[in-house]
Amino acid sequence: MNEYIERYKDSGFKLTPQRLAILHFLEGNTDHPTAEDIFLAVKTNFPTISIATVYNTLQALKERGKVLELTIDPERKHYDPNTTPHHHVVCTECNEIGDIFEDYSETLQPPEYVLRRFRIAGNHVNFYGICKSCQDKKH
Repeated sequence: MNEYIERYKDSGFKLTPQRLAILHFLEGNTDHPTAEDIFLAVKTNFPTISIATVYNTLQALKERGKVLELTIDPERKHYDPNTTPHHHVVCTECNEIGDIFEDYSETLQPPEYVLRRFRIAGNHVNFYGICKSCQDKKH
């Protein structure tokens, strides 16, 4: 856990044991968990943790640029600890979310009327389809 302490100690982020457990769960996690997923996972080792602690921690991490909040699932927000620019693919059957690391910035240029009003800071592409697991279930 020392690597988490070093990484966050200068950001004004209070490192309680519960927050360290949340950081540990998120570290390298590519499943794009929801706050509820994180809560259930951390609760096994910290039975007194509250969902509010998870939400407050995620909000603090988001404000510090340490997690991305994904709103591509209409039912609930997901969180991505990988903050490097990338895109996502979502299964329309099970809502599994995957990462896409190709850069589309050259092909995704906004029209001129948008460029007259905005300085573009980035873009995000979402792809939708049916994952291999859901395809296999149908056959």
